Amino acid sequence: MRALVVICDGMSDRPVPELANKTPLEIAHTPNMDWLAKHGICGQMDAIEPGVPPGSDTAHLALLGYNPYEVYTGRGPFEAAGAGIELEAGDVAFRANFATVDNSGVVVDRRAGRIQDTAPLEKALQQIKLKGVRMIFRRTVGHRGVLVLKGSGLSHEVSDSDPHAEGKRPLEIVPALREQETALPGYPVIAGGMRKYVLRRNRAAKTAKLLNEFSKKAHEILKKHELNMERERKGLPPANYILLRGAGVVPHLVPLEKRLGLKGACVAAAALVKGVCRLAGLTVVDVAGATGNIHTDLNAKAKASLKLLEDHDFVLLHIKGLDEAGHDGNARAKVEFIERIDQILAQFLDSVDYIVVTADHSTPVSVRNHSADPVPVVIYGPGVRRDGVERFGEREVAGGGLGRILGRHLLPILADLMNKSHKFGA
Repeated sequence: MRALVVICDGMSDRPVPELANKTPLEIAHTPNMDWLAKHGICGQMDAIEPGVPPGSDTAHLALLGYNPYEVYTGRGPFEAAGAGIELEAGDVAFRANFATVDNSGVVVDRRAGRIQDTAPLEKALQQIKLKGVRMIFRRTVGHRGVLVLKGSGLSHEVSDSDPHAEGKRPLEIVPALREQETALPGYPVIAGGMRKYVLRRNRAAKTAKLLNEFSKKAHEILKKHELNMERERKGLPPANYILLRGAGVVPHLVPLEKRLGLKGACVAAAALVKGVCRLAGLTVVDVAGATGNIHTDLNAKAKASLKLLEDHDFVLLHIKGLDEAGHDGNARAKVEFIERIDQILAQFLDSVDYIVVTADHSTPVSVRNHSADPVPVVIYGPGVRRDGVERFGEREVAGGGLGRILGRHLLPILADLMNKSHKFGA
């Protein structure tokens, strides 16, 4: 038995006035998704839990069957793993964005005009030296990158420099300790806890100082770089600042094959998704022409997925572009890209036993960010209890046989259909 799990990043939406109060998925022409819905079992899914807007990292952890509340340590380590950086105990990793700040230091574009070719900027930033630590900066896809600090006495308990909005200055990075211990005079055990807290605070302060130094040096290099000067001459926003967020240390994930008995692989362009899958023990491949936007080569991704299914139980095929269209508030782009995704599904209908189509989260064009709205999900294949759903859309699937599930339930349900599950109890 072989299964394909298609994750349409950010596909789910809310009714859009310009689309006759339908969602992009509801108005798109999707004959293949509709066929799967009619011949499969449908439902709604909350990636984390109802009312919680998922990050792409926590959502994919959940979709691989992990409880994010138990294993999540921050976004940075997944970005690093996706970029091919080997993390060791004590390393601290950060998600990085190439951004644009104006002459007064205010962020005017958090994504530097969605810049694509940042190789010259990456090379320039790799020359930065920080006292007492080894620094690795690597670009990933588009405006995205990753920063890793290697050395002793570092901490992931620091804040972001990313203000998460234009019109604000980058934030100073400061210690941000979690689960702070306190001590009361005369209580030695609690006092011991206080000593640990002071050690953590000192490590966080050291790390914050290094990161602020990196930010300053990076800005000085980037604002003078020829690539950025050329972008300014062309009227394009220069990538003259690095925003940092998602500090974390490498998490311990029990390999998916050991947990569920499924040998998996991943086809994705986004470093974050590749990192989550790699740390979960999945085979991760790079596909020529695969990008993290609507210009990605979907046929190349489909071909790579079919090849991997020759010797894997399932392939997670992640498609990113819909999320960017949602963040941009572009409903029409979402509709068109959904239709492109639907077209490639045809080549899997006669060659894969099980097909799952869903999203990791909603990115409504009216919100321009992730929301907690549940996403539609369909499972097609032998043994599924077909329901009465006729079309794949946010509202249509609400009456489906799956009901409303959590993200971490999806793969166990699929594993059971594939006869990979084990009885609990006698």
